[in-house]
Amino acid sequence: MTTPATRHRVWRVGDDVDTDQLAPGAYMKFGIEEIARHCLQGVRPEFASSVRPGDVLVAGSHFGIGSSREQAAAALVHLGVAAVIAPNFNGLYFRNAFNVGLMLVTCERAAELQEGESVTLDLPGRRVLRADGDALPCAEVPGFLLDMVRAGGLMNLLKRRLADGSLARHPLRA
Repeated sequence: MTTPATRHRVWRVGDDVDTDQLAPGAYMKFGIEEIARHCLQGVRPEFASSVRPGDVLVAGSHFGIGSSREQAAAALVHLGVAAVIAPNFNGLYFRNAFNVGLMLVTCERAAELQEGESVTLDLPGRRVLRADGDALPCAEVPGFLLDMVRAGGLMNLLKRRLADGSLARHPLRA
């Protein structure tokens, strides 16, 4: 039995979205729930209160620039964002995102996706599918990163592998 592909509503932001926009410094002394309430408030004031679980964030170039704060990715996970789709990502943000279980999809043509449209992520096929049938090619997401996202982050994956004994057999591989 096959299940229908999950559709995701698109939220758009532009280029150079930095970690301070995702997790504002003024709220870093609080927990992730409070930080998430202020996610993107400077560029999309309605985002944190209106985004729904399963929605995707589509960004321009250089998403996640700035500091190494992992709360910038964790805030999106807390809000239920299914993925961030962008042409490229800051390296530290990339690592932090997968470590906390946030899917990042590198897609050169991300700018073609429109606010509010519905898309499907076809990760095995390395593409984002639009409702009109157009398919945008994307970079492959390696299996070990998919495993991290499915587990809810690196720590959850390591705990699962430690419990089932697979960590000893393959400590760093999928």
